[in-house]
Amino acid sequence: MAIMLLFTAMGHFMFSRGMALMVPGFVPYKERIIQLTGIIEIAAAIGLVIPSIHYITGILLNIFFVLMLPANIIAAKQNVNLEKASFDGPGLLYLWFRIPLQVLFIGWVLFFAVLH
Repeated sequence: MAIMLLFTAMGHFMFSRGMALMVPGFVPYKERIIQLTGIIEIAAAIGLVIPSIHYITGILLNIFFVLMLPANIIAAKQNVNLEKASFDGPGLLYLWFRIPLQVLFIGWVLFFAVLH
């Protein structure tokens, strides 16, 4: 999970313009928020491998995963293409992949960081 978080965090910096399209319109500083969430993912990756804080990191990471789900739904509904920062992405079909993946991540962190 820590390695996966480091890879996904890179996307927050490489594709911040595209990811900003996932953030609801009323939220200011969208690209900065995307970069901040990338930093959060890096911090979570580090926290998961430090035994004394992996429990609290796991709880906070699962909250983060749940809070990010609406952004993924927005991206799918608006056909966001993260890499191109355009609206010609995969659309609602993306959710058939993303939601089960999000549930897998939550279960993974719950089992290995919180319950283990």
